[in-house]
Amino acid sequence: MKFLVFFYKLFLSYSVLFMVLHSCNAQSTMKSSSEITKSEIRLTEEGYRIFLNDVPFYIKGAGVYNGSIELLAKHGANSVRTWSTDNGKEILDKAQKLGLKVMMGIWLELERHGFDYNNEKAVKRQLETIRKKVIALKDHPALMIWGVGNELNLQSKNPKVWDALNEVSKMIHEEDPHHLTTTSLAGMERKDIDLIAQRAPDLDFLSIQLYAPIDFLPEIIKNSSYEQPLLVTEWGATGYWEVDKTKWEAPIENNSSMKADLYLRRYQNSIVSQSQQVMGSFVFLWGQKQERTPTWFGMFMPDGNETEAVDVMHYAWNGEWPKNRSPRLKDFTIEGQRASDNIKLKVDKIYSAQVKSIDPNNDALSYRWEIMPESTSSKTGGDAEYIPDVLNDVLLENGGNVATFKAPTKPGAYRLFVYIEDGNNHTAHANIPFWVDDKND
Repeated sequence: MKFLVFFYKLFLSYSVLFMVLHSCNAQSTMKSSSEITKSEIRLTEEGYRIFLNDVPFYIKGAGVYNGSIELLAKHGANSVRTWSTDNGKEILDKAQKLGLKVMMGIWLELERHGFDYNNEKAVKRQLETIRKKVIALKDHPALMIWGVGNELNLQSKNPKVWDALNEVSKMIHEEDPHHLTTTSLAGMERKDIDLIAQRAPDLDFLSIQLYAPIDFLPEIIKNSSYEQPLLVTEWGATGYWEVDKTKWEAPIENNSSMKADLYLRRYQNSIVSQSQQVMGSFVFLWGQKQERTPTWFGMFMPDGNETEAVDVMHYAWNGEWPKNRSPRLKDFTIEGQRASDNIKLKVDKIYSAQVKSIDPNNDALSYRWEIMPESTSSKTGGDAEYIPDVLNDVLLENGGNVATFKAPTKPGAYRLFVYIEDGNNHTAHANIPFWVDDKND
């Protein structure tokens, strides 16, 4: 009898313990579930909108590469875009602390890099690799959207890439029913949109990436026949493939002030104006990288200094300018000639260059000059490029707004760069391509 009583009490104790543990686990599961940011798209009176946990969310974001997420939040953005899951947990954690949401990139291999979408085993391995990454990150509260693949249409011929994309999207929705999927196209051609509609219908919406053509986005959307929701996941400075070139085919880069003016105009006229269909955007590039030059797309310098494009996005996101603003360029010449003049110099001869600039806050300005050979690392689609070496022995006077330099001894294509700093972590920049000739005529 005593044994039965003891057994009964022991049974009750374990039952109570089981219920307590079960209750704790249930509460933990409920808490985890409630922390997930559930994203969906709804058609509202203002147009298509992303809703996060039933709250409308217009995306004011940037694609970040070698850039500060802390500064992104400081300047008024609400979201960040990546191109892959590299350091995904770290980025999500940091975004959560800063109150930012994340469009997490999922890298799909590219045909132009040699991936064969006819290889079913390779495609399957890619899918299963991605599955593990999705499972690892899917419940993070900062996660908003899965961006599956980047510019899969660029230099692509095999339509099976869209079948693979659809399978990845389906897998994501099976593993993670709470978040949206999209893919980012280079441009917005009707043939690509039709192919995706046929072969990748599981995607929740499309994203597009435009540079100079962003000025004509209303017409592009109309001609595409696409009437569903959109994101602009890359836009910014005019691309090196879209500008005028010198006679030796060197692209002529806009200076940092010209770029800033384009950022503001494009945001106001082509993105915000299309809010019936465009649910927001990610500006390119919050950071710095080499693409034709070290300054072409980056909104920051390698040392972290901000350019005028950051000022512009601060204004676009907040409706007011930052307290201290970047220097503004007025003119830049070599011997009175501008980049469009196809400047040709003679080997070993001495020349002078001059830059004119102002500072909105009347900060004292300092000047830094560099000469580099023209980059021959001709890649596409943002593929990694090398940075040419700076020629340290050709600058004779380097410090003020006028520089004296000797033309390099080796004939060929070069660029003269100037960097203007205000002492408050801001830099203006410009460059002029020039040709060095050893001929006497």
